[in-house]
Amino acid sequence: MIEPLVLTPLPAADEALREEVRQFIANHLARVAPDIRARSWMGFDADFSRAMAQQGWLGITLPLAYGGADRSAFARFVLVEELLAAGAPVSAHWIADRQSGPLILKYGTEAQKQFYVPRICRGEAFFCIGMSEPGAGSDLVSVQTRAVKTATGWKLSGQKIWTTNAYRSHYMIALVRTSGTSEDRHQGLSQVVIDLNLPGIRIRPITDLCGDDHFCEVFFDDVVLADDALIGTEGAGWAQVTAELAFERSGPERLYSSMVLLDTWIDWLRLQGDADEAALVLVGRLTANLAILRALSIAVTAKLVRGETPTVEAALVKDMGTEIEQQIPLLVADALGRRDVPVTGPLQRTLAYLTYMSPSFSLRGGTREILRSMIARGLGLR
Repeated sequence: MIEPLVLTPLPAADEALREEVRQFIANHLARVAPDIRARSWMGFDADFSRAMAQQGWLGITLPLAYGGADRSAFARFVLVEELLAAGAPVSAHWIADRQSGPLILKYGTEAQKQFYVPRICRGEAFFCIGMSEPGAGSDLVSVQTRAVKTATGWKLSGQKIWTTNAYRSHYMIALVRTSGTSEDRHQGLSQVVIDLNLPGIRIRPITDLCGDDHFCEVFFDDVVLADDALIGTEGAGWAQVTAELAFERSGPERLYSSMVLLDTWIDWLRLQGDADEAALVLVGRLTANLAILRALSIAVTAKLVRGETPTVEAALVKDMGTEIEQQIPLLVADALGRRDVPVTGPLQRTLAYLTYMSPSFSLRGGTREILRSMIARGLGLR
């Protein structure tokens, strides 16, 4: 007999946060066009992020002792779900809140926790991630940026690429090699926190197809870091960065990148007043798929609440979520192409933006091939 599927519910106390977040979003985004809101992940608005901090929503899961709200991962799920579904500009605080703060709390010294985490929670410290490099890409173990131990700290040399918001950030947490060579693979890797105002750092923004410049190249030319720049244990960087990526992949972040387009298209269908059957079937199919993925994402969140590290499960949700995020622009374009009605204005601009950007969804946070390799290993298939 097949056991009935039991879905993980969101606790009532955390679900109650939803209406407050919706009102906040309505107050701040009422006049923002869909094609701007569709940039959500990449929408950089420091004032919006600091307004969130005043609500106690930056570092919502971090301890009160370090300036956080000490709420559960379920509360963060509700918060993030509403922000991304509405297309709120979260890019300024995104990485610090989601990854850097939890990473520092898990592996950092007490001094690092006291210095960085309260600033993250106040919206005063924005972080970027130094992982990818030219010639390395998703094969992070082959990074060649190197931090050499000195009498007083570290000397850093190398290059990072595709570093989101580096020129707008205060700090970077970078995966670097502190011993051995790239042939040593997982051995000899460490994480360091870098003040991006230090001498010897050059940051060059990269303009994408949409004319935005959130991606950056970052060059380190014998940058002098203090001894306490090291986060965690020297040589344990691979285990630490794997845990960090679980934070990145485990929430609703991988479901809603195309949601503003889907909502805008549905609103357009309502205005037309004569949605064809194929369009209605597509809306139903996408809604059902998103509901299933949302349930999976909540189940992963429950594992985080229990103190587990759902690396494989998070990779699975990220892979499947990315797939539907990429499908939505293509399916909406096909549906519009079947109608003899000109499409202009917000719907056309939003569709154009996501058509350009959606191929990158399966690159950020780990490529599809890397994720499926992780899933296969986790299931004992390789």
